[in-house]
Amino acid sequence: MQDLSKYQHPRFARAYERMTERADPATAALRERLLAGLTGRVIEIGAGNGLNFPHYPAGVREVVAVEPDHLLRAAAERAAARAPVTVRVVPGHAGALPGGPGAYDAAVLSLVLCTVPDPAATLAEVRRLLAPGGELRYFEHVRSPRPVRGALQDLITPLWRRVGGGCHPNRDTAAAIRAAGLLVEEQRSFAHRPVPGSPALTHILGRARNP
Repeated sequence: MQDLSKYQHPRFARAYERMTERADPATAALRERLLAGLTGRVIEIGAGNGLNFPHYPAGVREVVAVEPDHLLRAAAERAAARAPVTVRVVPGHAGALPGGPGAYDAAVLSLVLCTVPDPAATLAEVRRLLAPGGELRYFEHVRSPRPVRGALQDLITPLWRRVGGGCHPNRDTAAAIRAAGLLVEEQRSFAHRPVPGSPALTHILGRARNP
């Protein structure tokens, strides 16, 4: 049994659930695009409260959804019961994921790489778990390419990380994916407000393949 005590952020988890109730409808459309066309066995890392589950296409045989936070995992279990495909929610963290080498046809990272303690270790686990030719789908908010905004993100990261469940708003996630040896096949960058009235943050949406 993994010790998940350091991954518990109950105040943030409750706030996150309230926030996602007000999520912009555009976020649902982005999740739909993120998951479109997936097939086979999928691992979703940091599933949160299960917002992706309604959008998995029929070709997915099973989703293994890993979530360390107890409160969010309970919400994800409720969402799994309503999902259109089989979803199995399990406790765990991104540095030690369930399954042997090549166990999954695809992996999904959705607003997760900003929060994990070690993105390189997480992406190494993704590569280990993906079958040859398997896909990584990702939807992440990242450091702005605009110098002033990027510098502001660097400045606020220490405080943001403490109040935001470990979130680092200034990570260069696209570079980390490439550094892990995954081949980026498609990626777009855009400004997006996940909740009406919130700041517009730079996001990336893309897919990469395990060579």
